[in-house]
Amino acid sequence: MIAVGSDHGGLELKQAICGLLQQRALEYADLGPFDESSVDYPDFGFKIATAVASGDFEAGILICGTGIGMSIAANKVDGIRAALVHDPFTARMAKEHNNANVLVLGGRVLSVDMGCELVEVWLDSTFESGRHQGRLDKVHQIEADRNK
Repeated sequence: MIAVGSDHGGLELKQAICGLLQQRALEYADLGPFDESSVDYPDFGFKIATAVASGDFEAGILICGTGIGMSIAANKVDGIRAALVHDPFTARMAKEHNNANVLVLGGRVLSVDMGCELVEVWLDSTFESGRHQGRLDKVHQIEADRNK
């Protein structure tokens, strides 16, 4: 199951992505917002990241105006590997090399079509493990050391 959220700057793209997930018959939950009222990206970035880190969701998708704020907020949560992507190559590498469990997009820098394409690339990619797992293990160790 995928948790999806945005701020007001990512609302239009979020709605299109929810449509795409529904079309692909993938289970998802839209965790807001639901209208164009101004909201703060950290609130939704933390909400989605926490839901993924807790295991309630397998993955998350976050959208704000540029994607920068959401990626900063989400990556503050232990166990989250949020990747801000801009093109098919970075979307694929986010999954294949970094096993990103949260995809982050910029609703004001991507067209709806490109945003949906990046979601599809990320969903269709597979973590390669191998040498990349060792690198992720180092990231997890940093989190563990920081929490001692």
